[in-house]
Amino acid sequence: MRAPIGDFETATPVTGCLAELTEPVAEAVRNWSAGIPADRVLYVDTNPDWADTAVFVEHYGGDLPERSANCVVVAAKRAGETTLAACLVLSTTRVDVNGTVRRQLGARKASFAPMETATGHSGMEYGGITPIGLPADWPLLVDSAVVDLPYVLVGSGRRRGKLLVPGKVFAELPGAVVLEGLGVA
Repeated sequence: MRAPIGDFETATPVTGCLAELTEPVAEAVRNWSAGIPADRVLYVDTNPDWADTAVFVEHYGGDLPERSANCVVVAAKRAGETTLAACLVLSTTRVDVNGTVRRQLGARKASFAPMETATGHSGMEYGGITPIGLPADWPLLVDSAVVDLPYVLVGSGRRRGKLLVPGKVFAELPGAVVLEGLGVA
């Protein structure tokens, strides 16, 4: 099948690629509950040596920066309690951690979670964290610009491989809250 975005050799419905995913992502696909069918989410194989953005775009398509999203894990602190949350923003922006995230989570302080925390609690590889399959008790903050795209390139849970996801799916994932201005230039 031809990928709807990018210059990938093949795109396969994620339902047929469960072995290529980390267990939390595969489990989320097996228990899919979004209104858009799981087989509309596509898996594309990518070379992990080309993960750097400039090299990735050179090999897989110049249109991808505007059609890709980054999923980052944040740690919000208030009264000695830490809440982990995920934020999904277009790759051409950065997460407004000290403004939008901190206010949305009611935190006194918010920061990017350490790599060991992000990977250890998500069950995913660093550089491949995706909003599909995150722990159910995590808030998932999604920039509205991501939801508006027909397809979005995101991680697959591993450094190798990516998912092409209809943008509207992200608003239907567990814990999702769609926010204006989560991603800033």
